[in-house]
Amino acid sequence: MLGLVDRIPPGRVMSYGAVADALTEDSGRTSARLVGAIMSRHGGGVPWHRVVNAAGGMPPGLAAEARARWLAEGTPLRQDRVDMRAASWWPGESM
Repeated sequence: MLGLVDRIPPGRVMSYGAVADALTEDSGRTSARLVGAIMSRHGGGVPWHRVVNAAGGMPPGLAAEARARWLAEGTPLRQDRVDMRAASWWPGESM
């Protein structure tokens, strides 16, 4: 799972649910909650700010740092959240 997160290009994001869906194709079963739990425990070594909730946001404690990283990468934003329509990415998709 962390390998998939590491492949998300700068300026793009996946929701927890999208990560779960992508992994389901390989492993047969996963959930957005499981993705969140793994990210909270082991996600510090990958671009964690590229995995967001379905509305394009982060948990309150991470929002300020994530926003700074999104701005640095040129991630499309809309009212302090990621513009999911413009920034969503799927494995295998070209830039």
